[in-house]
Amino acid sequence: MDSRARVCLQGVEGYKPGKSVEQAQRGSRKKVSFIKLASNENALGASPMAMTALRKAVKNLQQYPDPVCHDLRAALAKKLKLKPENFVFGNGSDELLVMAIRAFVEADEEVIVAQPTFLIYELQSKVSGASVKVVPLSQMRYDLKAMAAAVTSKTKLIFIANPDNPTGTYVNHDEVVHFLEQLPAHVVVVMDEAYFEFAEGKDYPKSLSVLDKYPIIVTRTFSKAYGLAGLRIGYGMMQPALAEALNAVREPFNVNTLAQAAAIGALKDKAFLAASKKLVREGRRFLERELIQLGFHVVPSATNFVLFEVGLKGQELAESLLTRGVIIREMKGWKLPGFLRVTIGTMAQNKKFVQALKATLKEQA
Repeated sequence: MDSRARVCLQGVEGYKPGKSVEQAQRGSRKKVSFIKLASNENALGASPMAMTALRKAVKNLQQYPDPVCHDLRAALAKKLKLKPENFVFGNGSDELLVMAIRAFVEADEEVIVAQPTFLIYELQSKVSGASVKVVPLSQMRYDLKAMAAAVTSKTKLIFIANPDNPTGTYVNHDEVVHFLEQLPAHVVVVMDEAYFEFAEGKDYPKSLSVLDKYPIIVTRTFSKAYGLAGLRIGYGMMQPALAEALNAVREPFNVNTLAQAAAIGALKDKAFLAASKKLVREGRRFLERELIQLGFHVVPSATNFVLFEVGLKGQELAESLLTRGVIIREMKGWKLPGFLRVTIGTMAQNKKFVQALKATLKEQA
């Protein structure tokens, strides 16, 4: 890295996304038909109603996008029974996480994150120059008691992925409320709910019900359940004063015209959302059952992916699966050596993964 770069950037490794099919094909020595089960994308593709809206929106690409996402804001406010001023929109929910750091954290202040969890929290906090406190998970779940105990007068922001990525677990409503009640007024909590559509447990937090009571920012995305990852659109819900702070650091025209139109269409597509949740529900049962039968420890998931422990040969196993046309995620980068994460695909893709895994294990035996 150039020596003139900011000191806080030295030694920081950028986020490494899951390998794409195109990357895998370029790196393959032989012709292989790949399936990608590495990035928690929607195996059904994109919402058909979103695609219809997208085609109509293409006619207006000569114009700048609506800078405040007026129509999408109104649609979400109606659907979620919130006020339009409760929303902030981002180029994916990732951008909202970065906005929160920029809006609330001074260089000499602290951010608390869990480990393992979504890597962007720690990475972007360090890039901002903030001090990062890391609190380990307890039995693969967020340890909210330990996170509350880690708060100091310097703590400004706490990130909670719920459900968590990469574990797929979540903390329940009572745990979250108890946690929020303990925090001092100067702390803002970001509840990252990128996978909330798949978390169907009755005790899953009703975070929007406490939005007015606590300084929390709830972020969600159209990337997962609605299949719009390529358009990059997410949204945050919070008290208007918090929204004002995020809007102060938000780039103008940060959500493009096509993304806004597709998101509005996707919200109307109840059939697609139901089909996506059903596919995930059934695929998750299948994969968890098959992996357990193969003798692996499986972390119970409330998401569209499954984390499982394979032992010391995690990297080798992932590379062997790649040669058989299956792209999954090896978790060493999350400080989980010996774990693999597989996205729930179509049933045909799930079966191909299991068959490739069995063949690899037989070969290594």
